[in-house]
Amino acid sequence: MADPERARKLADRIKVVIAKRLEKGLRDPRLGFVTITDVRVTGDLQHASVFYTVYGSEQERSDSAKALKAATGMLRTEVGRNISVRLTPTLEFIADAIPENAAHIDELLRSAAARDSEVAALAKGAQYAGDEDPYVKPREFDEDDDED
Repeated sequence: MADPERARKLADRIKVVIAKRLEKGLRDPRLGFVTITDVRVTGDLQHASVFYTVYGSEQERSDSAKALKAATGMLRTEVGRNISVRLTPTLEFIADAIPENAAHIDELLRSAAARDSEVAALAKGAQYAGDEDPYVKPREFDEDDDED
């Protein structure tokens, strides 16, 4: 097993190499606006999972996934030329769910804020069901009672 620091550095280098190659462009017209978000390399440095996002519609995401799958061999060759390891890791492209998760969290926050405002509106006109302070208080003894 390789040093975790070495695996992290290799992952960072693979991320830069792939991003630069995608910036130059591939000959595949299906490839949309792709952003490499993260790369994770296994402990033995033999496999790299490349996480990416695509800006656009679902059709553009699907087309970009097919284009990246088709270009995996060429991108692996590019990675092999630009890193200094004995064996070039295999590449696996995984669509990152960051935009979908962010949209879901935004929706949850909006609904929570709406419910909070409803509760605040109900609380403005609310009255106590019983006494204002329903808790039992300890007895207060007069000093005169202690003298007996």
